[in-house]
Amino acid sequence: MILDCLNEGFSEGMRLDRYLALLFPDKSRSYLQNLIRSGSVTVDGKAVKSGFALSESSIIEFPDVIETELLGAPEPRDIPLDVVYEDDDVIVMNKPKGLVVHPAPGHTDDTLVNALMFHCGDSLSGINGELRPGIVHRIDKDTTGLIVACKNDKAHMALSEQLSTHSITRSYRALCHGCFKEETGTVDAPIGRLKADRKRMGIVENGRHAVTHYRVLESFRDTSFIECRLETGRTHQIRVHMSYIHHPLLGDEVYGLSRDRYRGQGQYLHAWLLGFVHPSTGKYMEFTAPLPAYFEETLQKLRKT
Repeated sequence: MILDCLNEGFSEGMRLDRYLALLFPDKSRSYLQNLIRSGSVTVDGKAVKSGFALSESSIIEFPDVIETELLGAPEPRDIPLDVVYEDDDVIVMNKPKGLVVHPAPGHTDDTLVNALMFHCGDSLSGINGELRPGIVHRIDKDTTGLIVACKNDKAHMALSEQLSTHSITRSYRALCHGCFKEETGTVDAPIGRLKADRKRMGIVENGRHAVTHYRVLESFRDTSFIECRLETGRTHQIRVHMSYIHHPLLGDEVYGLSRDRYRGQGQYLHAWLLGFVHPSTGKYMEFTAPLPAYFEETLQKLRKT
């Protein structure tokens, strides 16, 4: 588990043990101090002491086993799911904006995982551990659209293999700043965590291979409606790549423009198409999800200007 220092209550120079106590109020201070002392907690990749002074750019990391211990096992919650397709192996959902995929500090019982546990009961794969049952891939909290989960380990392994060989079809629709010179293009640039700001991903020389193909669907005065197809699936890939070529997404508070009239609405990014080979039948299946209302409303306004 990787944590940043963006949670409410954090202040520059706060002690590590005090910040962890803020994030995990049901854990004793001595328990958290023992975790730090044992080396199970690192800050920016290094073991530190309990009194280590954190900065806003500090990145805190725990092993998976400690993550489960800190957050506790997720419980089923009756959270509505927009199910696009479901059978004995897989469930495809249209995720709304604001829904976190799996438990994390501040979101332990209001995630997609909690909703899946209520909907599917014990019928979820366990490959990704207790905190992420059924989860094969994820999309950001404020990204909307299609995500697939697996109901058994066989299906999970099959879809994970398709992800690793880049054979799953994943296309997104996005609104970004500026107008493109060409109607189609490819961004092939490695992505990794920035040393100067560990909260952000960026284009780094020793980063992981990342390729995004894009196509302009519509152009407006100072905005473009585009489709992006992922060849790889890195953290924040589309957001980072579009910012890198000077076309950041509307509403993106991390990689977007400092002066953005859509700031505060979340990035305009929607996973609209998902295709994969079914793990049992061997047949290729493809699903689409319509743009959410707020996205469609903005698009209609742009068409009128």
